Amino acid sequence: MIKLASIFGFLLFFLGCGGENDPSKLFSIQLENNNVQQHQKIGVAIKNKKDVEISSVKYFMDGQELPLENNQLTMNAKTLGNKTLVAQIEIEGQTVEIKEDFRLLAAKAPEIYTYEIVNTYPHDPKAYTQGLEFHNGTLYESTGKKGASTVRKVDFETGEVIQNIDLDNTVFGEGITLLNDKLYQLTWQSGLGYVYNASNLEKIRNFSYGKSREGWGLCNDGKKLFKSDGTEKIWFLDPESLEEVGHIETATNKSIFNKANELEYVNGKIYANVYQKESMMIIDAASGAIEGVINFGGLKSKIQKGPNWDDTNSVLNGVAYHKDRGTFFVTGKNWDKLFEVNILKKD
Repeated sequence: MIKLASIFGFLLFFLGCGGENDPSKLFSIQLENNNVQQHQKIGVAIKNKKDVEISSVKYFMDGQELPLENNQLTMNAKTLGNKTLVAQIEIEGQTVEIKEDFRLLAAKAPEIYTYEIVNTYPHDPKAYTQGLEFHNGTLYESTGKKGASTVRKVDFETGEVIQNIDLDNTVFGEGITLLNDKLYQLTWQSGLGYVYNASNLEKIRNFSYGKSREGWGLCNDGKKLFKSDGTEKIWFLDPESLEEVGHIETATNKSIFNKANELEYVNGKIYANVYQKESMMIIDAASGAIEGVINFGGLKSKIQKGPNWDDTNSVLNGVAYHKDRGTFFVTGKNWDKLFEVNILKKD
């Protein structure tokens, strides 16, 4: 009887507040700022259109409750990017839920890095480089453009192509990564990826994308694949099912960023070429925070422009880490050189 009376009173209450069909419309969350840095304390309040008596309010983000202290929330989460703050409001024993979208950004600005060239090697100037990775001492490379897309093994010291597999003329090859003796390759806008035997490049299977928009870059941490798609998201893929099982969003302390292209994973960080820029991001693979930016300015000027050169598209792209040497190898689309570099923090 008490429960029925409570529900009846609840309904009368909202009918008396203007006939709103959805009681959540009587309230809204007011944030001091909708661009919030990780760990920042920010003021929050509930706008109450009808001065309704509220018993209690609890706030949640990513399913975790955020303690309210002095009308402020400390905005902590495992990952950055576009977020939704959820408020659960108790009124007459009933719960009303309201939401407010905001952006959770990195706690501090990215550090600036530069580079030094250790060695320079020849590179196929016809290769429109999209992916680069070392495996058992061999450099694997994928190239793009319809009718010219390949996956290949390369002798990095001489530039000689040891083995080359052509993709179908209808697809545009993109990033690669190698895990458990399998090579994974993306295509750009076909919604399709390939898995090969790493030793002989025989195709094992195709796979389709899930929610990710396109295929750009790939890397792995030894357990899962990371996939960029031209948005702010870097997706996690299960290496067996190839299903998308989560994602991070890349962000600086000022904004969410959506230009991650070719990827390489090293010690908990994702090194990502910035699309059409002479720079690379260092991204925390767990949170999405852009912790560093490497300025590769001047590297492009060392390239001899060949017949395949395109001033707009022949940009820096391709990064591979050589574990034994402790150095990075970088090149670009239709570049005639492959550079071995050390990455240095700028003074």
